[in-house]
Amino acid sequence: MITSIFSKSKSINFIVVFFVTLLAFLKARFELSNQTITVSFIAQQLFYLLLCYGTIFLLNFIVSKNSLTKLNSYEIVLFSAFILLIPSSTLNTNVLFANFFVLLGLRRIMSLRSEKNEKKKLFDAALWIAIASLFFFWAILFFVLILLALALYSNKNIRFWIIPFVGVAAVYIISFCISVIFYDNLNQFINFVSPFSYDFSGYNSIRFVVAITLLLSFGTWSAIFYLQNIKKQKMAYRTSFKIIILAWVIAFFVVLQAPNKNGSEFLFLFAPLTIIVTNYLEIIKEKWFKEVFIGVLLITPIILLLL
Repeated sequence: MITSIFSKSKSINFIVVFFVTLLAFLKARFELSNQTITVSFIAQQLFYLLLCYGTIFLLNFIVSKNSLTKLNSYEIVLFSAFILLIPSSTLNTNVLFANFFVLLGLRRIMSLRSEKNEKKKLFDAALWIAIASLFFFWAILFFVLILLALALYSNKNIRFWIIPFVGVAAVYIISFCISVIFYDNLNQFINFVSPFSYDFSGYNSIRFVVAITLLLSFGTWSAIFYLQNIKKQKMAYRTSFKIIILAWVIAFFVVLQAPNKNGSEFLFLFAPLTIIVTNYLEIIKEKWFKEVFIGVLLITPIILLLL
């Protein structure tokens, strides 16, 4: 029954997604007991909520534009479910912005498939990822994805390999100039010695243990079948599917490097993970198993919400 509801792309599914996202967003804000409620605070939170919705629309656009899944709503439903699974993923506004810009960069990387305006696409991808790193430094790890994409497309033109570095340099040089002129500080926007931490004590709670276990176990299981299924995709789209699995791996390293393990860092994982899990759902033949699989992913966040 659950699969029949979300197996097709319907407007009602977007309403469900928006409601679930709103629920997760409010849950995270209710935990900010020391925050004074003002008109300015409410306006800021509404903007951040719209940013979350914009991220969902951007994810849906990337998926549909590159035929990464069939015509269904699984990826956006799972994305909102993962946010509800870890509501704190919406708390760090810098991560919200960084993740949005990373997805913009991913969109340009995926568009390399058409082999048109490749130089512009490479520059844009590097530009967006560099901007993302201004909000959350370790997002710069996604720059590796551009180079991996070039390798997958077997591009041997040396100029194409230089362009991404030019894009990043352009953002950093402009940032340095603004820092010096307006703040008299070279590192106002960029800290190349950004802290990192391997202290995972912040995850010592039932909510995080269950959520992380669910994400890792279901994600890894789905990834195994996702990799096997790449060979069955159309030749023109296989590289796009490989880029998604690489984005998932890089996002995992971004999570590991996060200086504050408060759950917000998992937002980087959600987009590639939803695509991987959706592809697995599409190849499950046993209807009862598919119902159980997606049921666990959707019901677990609701149960944790009550804890």
